Amino acid sequence: MTVTANGPLPSGSYDVTVVGAGVVGCAIARELARRPRLRVALVEAQDDVGQGTSKANTAILHTGFDAVPGSLEARLVREGSSQLAAYAAESGIAVDPVGALLVAWDEEQLAVLPHLAAKAVRNEYTDTRLIDPPELYEREPHLGPGALGALHVPGESIICPWTTTLAYATQAVRHGVDLHLNSPVSDVSWRDGTHLLTTSRGTLRTRHLVNTAGLHADTLDRHLGHHDFTITPRRGQLIVFDRLARDLIHHILLPVPTALGKGVLVAPTVYGNLLLGPTAEDLDDKRATGSTAEGLALLREKGARILPALLDEEVTAVYAGLRAATEEDDYRITAHPEQAYITVGGIRSTGLTASMAIAAHVTELLAGTGLALGPARDLDPVRMPNLGEAHPRPHQNPQLVAADPEYGTLVCHCERVSRGEIRDALASTVPPRNLDGLRRRTRARAGRCQGFYCGAAVRELFERAEA
Repeated sequence: MTVTANGPLPSGSYDVTVVGAGVVGCAIARELARRPRLRVALVEAQDDVGQGTSKANTAILHTGFDAVPGSLEARLVREGSSQLAAYAAESGIAVDPVGALLVAWDEEQLAVLPHLAAKAVRNEYTDTRLIDPPELYEREPHLGPGALGALHVPGESIICPWTTTLAYATQAVRHGVDLHLNSPVSDVSWRDGTHLLTTSRGTLRTRHLVNTAGLHADTLDRHLGHHDFTITPRRGQLIVFDRLARDLIHHILLPVPTALGKGVLVAPTVYGNLLLGPTAEDLDDKRATGSTAEGLALLREKGARILPALLDEEVTAVYAGLRAATEEDDYRITAHPEQAYITVGGIRSTGLTASMAIAAHVTELLAGTGLALGPARDLDPVRMPNLGEAHPRPHQNPQLVAADPEYGTLVCHCERVSRGEIRDALASTVPPRNLDGLRRRTRARAGRCQGFYCGAAVRELFERAEA
């Protein structure tokens, strides 16, 4: 198993290199790990997997009911949704099938709902149902006044995005994929059947290249002479409310979607919080992940109408993520056989849901570029720590605590994270390299005090493992 974060990159040549270790890049690396004859690298600019868009989304496992019918995104979301649900059950990834309600607040929105139901049928999802105000308020008694009806989409779920990305990466590394962190790619050239990737850690050579660079996918594309799309970073700011707010809703509350996206929603998380957001702000800066007073004020205004009681609840955190929007309302996945190169661009918020289907699709495209895949093998399953609030935590398991008292010693009391869980994360296949990475693996420091009480103890455990 090889995970590197410093020093020179290997001098040999890989069969395939995937640039970008977000959820899609990790899924592709995992799929390629099924081909034992291939030497595969996964290259990431930052110090951990899932550090970009993948860590800062609304974490919804979509049905694809409202995708553009006939689009590549519609097909891959539809296929990927069932694949990821099965994988999550196998791997211990938290999923909660809460369902969704698209709420209409005026006559114009109400008139759109039957069209969305018909669109869902064209996307091969037939379980939507129009509901009237009495049923809507019976289902969601805390909903703001004045809603005229809703479209019920029972198949929508919430999922843990952090564990999904990490599970893919863990399985890939355990089956021979080399993960190289802290390796931003500044240039790519193609000569004599080999790609030369210039990184801060030296040059990496590979015969086939897959571009899953997210917000920077267009930049990498241009290095190889392609100008097929331009990424516009679309910022989504979100507010996270304390777990005490969780009982205010029973479904994901969706707005009627617009051209800019799915709009501002209120959704539970698998960790027991409520999310309000996201905004949809097209920017020029691909690093602008800060929250703004204007954005948060807009969210509070929207939230006051959707769920008035929510604004009386405590805010645990705010964050912002950038989605990779392009000129077209579809994924931009393109094979360039003459360069042994695949572009995987414009993967927006549905990329989490579609990740496994995207991986299978890209692998087929690689075969079309001349890559000899060789025979496929089944991968040994991984079992990840389940971070969901509905799942018993290790300290609640008497047998586990009796066998190893470290699981009974809490370090983070807000999120009830034990020393044993932190120890396991620090010794895992793809270990965290900072405290934020540890938080995504355990929930330590993610609670209402945001590490005020446990921060020193968590840091001590982290630094002791680093020593």
